[in-house]
Amino acid sequence: MKFIDEAIIEITAGAGGNGCVSFRREKYVPRGGPDGGDGGNGGSVAFIGNPHMTTLLDYKYRKHWSSERGGNGSGNNRHGKNGKDLIIPVPLGTEVIDNDTGRVLADITGADRPSLIMGPGRGGRGNAHFVGPTNQVPREAESGALPRTMIVRLSLKVMAEVGIIGYPNAGKSTLITRISRARPKIADYPFTTLSPNLGVVRFSNDMDFVAADIPGIIEGAHEGVGLGIRFLKHVERTRLLIHIIDCDPENGRNPYDDYITLNRELSSYNEQLAEKPQIVAAGKIDIAGAREKFDVLKEALKGLSIDIFPISAMNGEGVTALLGETARRLSILRLSETRNADLSAE
Repeated sequence: MKFIDEAIIEITAGAGGNGCVSFRREKYVPRGGPDGGDGGNGGSVAFIGNPHMTTLLDYKYRKHWSSERGGNGSGNNRHGKNGKDLIIPVPLGTEVIDNDTGRVLADITGADRPSLIMGPGRGGRGNAHFVGPTNQVPREAESGALPRTMIVRLSLKVMAEVGIIGYPNAGKSTLITRISRARPKIADYPFTTLSPNLGVVRFSNDMDFVAADIPGIIEGAHEGVGLGIRFLKHVERTRLLIHIIDCDPENGRNPYDDYITLNRELSSYNEQLAEKPQIVAAGKIDIAGAREKFDVLKEALKGLSIDIFPISAMNGEGVTALLGETARRLSILRLSETRNADLSAE
């Protein structure tokens, strides 16, 4: 299935039904009073998370979504039928944004309850509501509220605790294939990965987590170079980053420069991204000459208190140690977030 993480759609809340002008007409009741019923409310519009959806493809081609109009009121004080609500399913991690103002209307991270975006159009009152001492025979009723329309932008940011980042062709997809059941496309040319790939990593009986293989980031990404900011946003929800540095001696790059450049791109896009906890994995360590580049990188990172692990995603060397440190760090981060949430609730 094609991965789509942005879509713009028009949503419309249903109009309210019109109130009714009616008078009671029965045999032996020559002067029956007003009995016009109210119009029904129009349907509302809400979004809800669907854990089985992974793309916004459904909203790339269907641009208009509307709830039902309320039914009109009728005689004998009969209320019009309320319009059916429209509940739109989206992948977990989708932001619903007002396209005109840029305001985030909802951040859909759970599947438990819908997030209301537009309330129902109120139904009009029938003439039974307007009877009074000076108006015994009211011949007016209210029209229902008009339908309301809004243009919203849907922006999907994948839900993963661990983001695997690095230059194109650094070995990110090979690593996620090694540690999970994800099977992304792997080839020996840059930008093979064109969309984030999610995989569930089961490290032990009591520790598993979702990891995301983020498409390659290069210098200038925050300005749209390469795959650009389209995929930098998918790092935002992660708790921890695994930064893979390509130590292949044939790539002609300095591993420390790669580390600095990528972190500068994260910071330029969003300063909070560069502040996320990182573990550095020196990849392709099985290739001849890679150990020398690893030693240079390790020495350069010595004063930064950065954990660095030499790995080969191809043959599995060092991967268990990398996952062990990832699990340990995640446990600490989860515990810290739980404590902070408990303190906020007090």
